[in-house]
Amino acid sequence: MKQNIFSYLIALLFLPLYEIQAAHQPEFSTAGFYELANSGREVYSMNPAWRFHKGAATGAEAPDFNDRDWRVVSLPDGIEYVPTEASGCINYQGEAWYRKHFTPADTLKGKKLFLHFEAIMGKSKIFVNGNLLTEHFGGYLPVVVEVTDALNWGTDNVIAVWTDNSNDPSYPPGKAQDVLDYTYFGGIYRDCWLIAHNPVFITDPNFENETAGGGLFVAYDKVSDTSAEIILKAHIRNDSKKNFKGVVEYELQQPDGTQAAFLNDVIQVRPGKAVTSKDKITLKSPLLWSPETPTLYNLIVRIRNNEGNVVDGYRRRIGIRSVEFKGKDGFWLNGKPYPAPLIGANRHQDFAVVGNAVANSIHWRDAKKLRDAGLKIIRNAHCPQDPAFMDACDELGLFVIVNTPGWQFWNDAPEFAQRVYNDIRNLVRRDRNHPCVWLWEPILNETWYPADFAKNTLDIVSQEYPYPYCYSGCDSRARGHEVYPVLFTHPANAEKDEAIKSLDPEITYFTREWGDNVDDWNSHNSPSRVARNWGEQAMLIQAQHYAAPHYPFTSYDVLCRAPRQHVGGCLWHSFDHQRGYHPDPFYGGVMDVFRQPKYAYYMFKAQRSPEKQDRLFETGPMVYIAHEMTPFSPKAITVYSNCDEVRLTYNKDGKTWTYTKPATKEGMPSPVITFKDTYDFMIDKNMSMREKKQDEVFLLAEGIIDGKVVATHEVRPARRPEKLLLWIDNENTDLKADGSDFVTVVAAIADKNGNIKRLNNYYVKFHIEGEGRILGGADILANPAPVKWGTAPVLIQSTLKPGKIKLTASVLFEGSQMPASAVLELESKPAAHPLIYAENEAALIPMSSGSPFGQSAAKSASELEQERLLKERNAQKLKEVEKQQADFGEKK
Repeated sequence: MKQNIFSYLIALLFLPLYEIQAAHQPEFSTAGFYELANSGREVYSMNPAWRFHKGAATGAEAPDFNDRDWRVVSLPDGIEYVPTEASGCINYQGEAWYRKHFTPADTLKGKKLFLHFEAIMGKSKIFVNGNLLTEHFGGYLPVVVEVTDALNWGTDNVIAVWTDNSNDPSYPPGKAQDVLDYTYFGGIYRDCWLIAHNPVFITDPNFENETAGGGLFVAYDKVSDTSAEIILKAHIRNDSKKNFKGVVEYELQQPDGTQAAFLNDVIQVRPGKAVTSKDKITLKSPLLWSPETPTLYNLIVRIRNNEGNVVDGYRRRIGIRSVEFKGKDGFWLNGKPYPAPLIGANRHQDFAVVGNAVANSIHWRDAKKLRDAGLKIIRNAHCPQDPAFMDACDELGLFVIVNTPGWQFWNDAPEFAQRVYNDIRNLVRRDRNHPCVWLWEPILNETWYPADFAKNTLDIVSQEYPYPYCYSGCDSRARGHEVYPVLFTHPANAEKDEAIKSLDPEITYFTREWGDNVDDWNSHNSPSRVARNWGEQAMLIQAQHYAAPHYPFTSYDVLCRAPRQHVGGCLWHSFDHQRGYHPDPFYGGVMDVFRQPKYAYYMFKAQRSPEKQDRLFETGPMVYIAHEMTPFSPKAITVYSNCDEVRLTYNKDGKTWTYTKPATKEGMPSPVITFKDTYDFMIDKNMSMREKKQDEVFLLAEGIIDGKVVATHEVRPARRPEKLLLWIDNENTDLKADGSDFVTVVAAIADKNGNIKRLNNYYVKFHIEGEGRILGGADILANPAPVKWGTAPVLIQSTLKPGKIKLTASVLFEGSQMPASAVLELESKPAAHPLIYAENEAALIPMSSGSPFGQSAAKSASELEQERLLKERNAQKLKEVEKQQADFGEKK
């Protein structure tokens, strides 16, 4: 058993430069920082190769416990794979055990060693070599343990983690799963890091339990275009046996690496003690962070001893910005009134198949997709989300409302309130340095808690963040809301909501959840809740409902018409997700559980500015035709666009219509465009059968600004299904060979020209070769997967070795006339951090997570070529059939 670090370094050394630059590589923090070379601080991933057992296991904490029959998994792990329709308490609740075997490298001797679990769902206990190191209650915040004195050198060590996601009212959220509107899932579902550093070090704020302290704290004051004050505070501990004298260095670098500021603070720390270094940078002409320009500086912190040697240090990405809520004057950013309502969405982090056990890259892609849609704020409902998502929001320009775990539940037992307060402190300590933090929401969502609770939570946030630009929000209907500067309410309810009948000029208002419109809270029928595979009519209704329905309701349009004192709102919800108390998943997302877009997604895109910018997220003009040209498609053609004009052309020599956006600025930026009584399937039939002009049937939308065509979208009817298409939905990021990362690959049924056949009932089976594995099998309909609205996604996870991956997709029941198979090749890249695992354990990770049916034999190149030739021969035979049908069929 050994660490697989040498191979990691070799692979990284010989990785060609062009491959590194081929795709954008998001950066993700580890335990709240970014590793800095030559700092004496090292980061190792502990994710690979854990033995796992679902259920109780007496004595499993003991090092010599026999776990050979347990399967081997890698973190993040959610206990099980779940079907896409996993609501209604389908998921497992109960005990589970994880055990990791490894031999620590001798190079770690003399280091301070900490295990940092980003989150473990439910109750948990962590043992190292049989010794209980900590017990934790709550599933959304870090669990940090020091293991320096718990490890044995030169031999096998065992980390054992007991988890239990059973219903438990003693800690938040507290509510039982079968009356909860989202899903707990379970397991060690976020990353685990081993942090190694010298005995003099910058502490971890979630370990130290220091009010407004521990670790690095960066805050701001007097922010403007001309200057900004950067407040710096670092907590330094000396666990050596000698007095330490030295300096703390703060180096601020612009995004291009140019040094923007440098200062140092002399410190002296006695053995076993800690000190806090405090300093301040006054920066002239700062590059300010905003959703439109999310500029991130690198703040490098180093501790040097008197000889000038670096003994600890790391890098932190920071964004200089001010946020202010000014009552009747609305929201101000960086000293100026923000020019438009902030429109965003709520987010649960669960994903198809894996539940909450989501890889870091998926969090970044989620943020990217939402930012592409023009959203500028995300509410982390109803819990602190993965640090990787917060990192992504920093980079992509998404404001975040950070929530305390909780939903419609209060327990009068004193320990419950204390655990809520503890969660608030730790979420502020974890997320306080993120520029994306817009608002803290420390209260419990939709909960009838005691009146003094609201003020207590507000005070705790103020204690933990005693600097400017710190605000908290509360529901206007909740007890104790009077002390909060920001209240959540609905502008559409102004006539009946006491909190906003007469707006308080000192209060700023925001809508935390809008868009859902149920018949009642039991049945949950709603024009907002639309599964993507329900087709055009349903998706068009959902998009119109979110945009501007004909009935009174808080919609995008209503939010844009609200007074400046009401500063925006977050849609409920960005993505489809699983629930507890209802048998149906929540289908109200603008994308489904695999993040495939619905029509509403493009409606949101149409609301963003048409100005083209050089950003990581998508910007500029767009136009999208929400119509599939099927025999059942509506006569009206709906188009979403942010352009001044849209020209719609129907067929090559057909009609053309032009829409001009109204000059008025009221309401949503771009109304939904409808060309009435436009499409007629009989025109398609006539041109295809009588005139033999099938290739001239299409819809073309052209977006026009200042008289020039700046965006186009074309739709053609899908003809006979002849082949499968495969593409990677990775937002141009690499798949990392860390055994945890995964990517979505989408298979589609298409005609010979690549038009997707939306209306079919095929199943697609996938086979994989090389350094990848398919997540889920036939038991949860992950592989083979049903085709819904023309597509069937599958999740591909990396192994621990960089290399090529070959994926083959075929229809489940093959025949000579069925669509031809498709092949996709991709390649995983070296992991971002060295991985610690026992090689003999990692060898037992199954290459397939599903049933053998999902791993049917792959087709060889010669078999695929034979299949292609057979399709060509069959195409010739079909012409005879078609001619005879034409001879004896309808002549009109």
